[in-house]
Amino acid sequence: MVQPPKSANLAPSATCRSWSGERSGERSGADSSVIRPNVSHPDGVVRVQGVTTYTLRNASPAKTRCDAVVVGVTSSKKGPVVATGGGDVAKAYGRRLAPLLATLGFTGKDGETAKVPTGGTIKSPLLVLVGLGEERALTPVGVRRAAGVAARTVTNAASVAIALPADSPELVRAVTEGFALGGYTFTEYKTDPKPGRTDAGEVVVLSEQARKKDTVAAFERARAVTACVAGARHWVNLPAGDLTPPVFADAVVAAHKELTSGRGAPKVGITVWDEQKLAAEGCGGILAVGKGSEAPPRLVKLTWEPKGATRHVALVGKGITYDSGGYTIKPPASMLHMKEDMAGAATVVQALFLIAQLNLPVRVTAWAPMAENMISGAAMRPGDVLTIRGGTTVEMTNTDAEGRLILADALVLAAEEKPDTIVDIATLTGAMVVALGERMAGVMGADDVVAGLRAAADAAGEAVWPMPIPDEMRERVTSSKVADIAQHDWVRWGGGLFAAAFLREFTDGIPWGHVDIAGPGFNPGGVHGYTTSGGTGFGVATLMEYVAAQA
Repeated sequence: MVQPPKSANLAPSATCRSWSGERSGERSGADSSVIRPNVSHPDGVVRVQGVTTYTLRNASPAKTRCDAVVVGVTSSKKGPVVATGGGDVAKAYGRRLAPLLATLGFTGKDGETAKVPTGGTIKSPLLVLVGLGEERALTPVGVRRAAGVAARTVTNAASVAIALPADSPELVRAVTEGFALGGYTFTEYKTDPKPGRTDAGEVVVLSEQARKKDTVAAFERARAVTACVAGARHWVNLPAGDLTPPVFADAVVAAHKELTSGRGAPKVGITVWDEQKLAAEGCGGILAVGKGSEAPPRLVKLTWEPKGATRHVALVGKGITYDSGGYTIKPPASMLHMKEDMAGAATVVQALFLIAQLNLPVRVTAWAPMAENMISGAAMRPGDVLTIRGGTTVEMTNTDAEGRLILADALVLAAEEKPDTIVDIATLTGAMVVALGERMAGVMGADDVVAGLRAAADAAGEAVWPMPIPDEMRERVTSSKVADIAQHDWVRWGGGLFAAAFLREFTDGIPWGHVDIAGPGFNPGGVHGYTTSGGTGFGVATLMEYVAAQA
């Protein structure tokens, strides 16, 4: 990946189903569900590090017995206002609430927090206030962010009741996802994983709509989403020395086995190609990128084929487990977090697991090419000519633009099955980070696919923005004097657009969308909202929503 420096830290389960839990019986007239977070090691061994029970319940936050109650507060011209969901708490405090907020200097601005001992005013001994921003601007995205902030504020509370706005299925999903993902941590390599911190054993999401079918469905979907996003985060956060292509492929196999075992488990197919099979199948891009490493490349294919499905979507994700830049070597600071360069592969694998768990009636195939871009006597060199599956020759001009080469083989394989749509996702270009920043992905391709991906991202609460593929970009891609196309042209401007134009050459005219997550695929800085440092799992929910819309 040609990309500016980034940084990290993060964690949980690589297997969706390990968080999906079992449905518990109804309590207090409300539907209850359980999420059981595990950690999957690269070798597939699963160790339970803690159990948190998530319950959806219709109950008063003022009368709920727990260690902490979370209430949202919005800002207005008249001062801070307790948001929907926390009305009973505001009523319990009565006229004492406004002076209390004033004393705390609490305004309700987005991300603001305060902890207040209740002194018996409500059943919980601790009230946690979370700012939601302006009342008129309240959205599911804002609620999801606030829930994430709350998760990091209620440390050491064994039981938590969340009374944020949750009066619609969308908001229930936002609260559940935000809290679960905002509290995510990566502690695999810590000798003292959580010093001074105890995670909540029970989390209750409060909603007056708790008994309604669509609300329960939204809650269940949120449970599945958070498990799979956490799984993607976990893989991205593992050091590249521990997650080489063969180990990554084995981890997917182990996660697949856990997902598909047991009664009623979804039927998902899996195939893994090693370097010999890749050579036999003519996958010259994957082999060229991987030949500089002692860890050989792999290709993982996953299939979900529900009965009666009439639509077929192919998902392709870039899986560069480490990117040194090759002979076009990166500067040292840019290499530090290049373990993130396999985020696209982690995303499509977990997205397919999620789609299967939700039993979406769409055929889906996920392709995850995996390679490590290293330097050795066997590594590819600038000036080499590669042959991609299908016969297209490519002039290698920049070994640090390797991701598009492994995607090319996978796109050809995907196109050979004639799906209705192909969507690829990759931490592809630093140019996209320059254009859109670190929190927004660029989407390109066929107009209808781009429109569908934008709608899916909105539903998932993820930020994307459409980018063009100008006609002149194809002229640049086909400008090689020695091969059919050029892999890179060293023109400073429009690098993300060139990369997309290159990928389009391998889609055989099938409606296609490209999602460049070079920015939001990994968070190098501090936490924000429900996004913690390190791998983000960006795109898992968007791809699921896109596929759901094809049914």
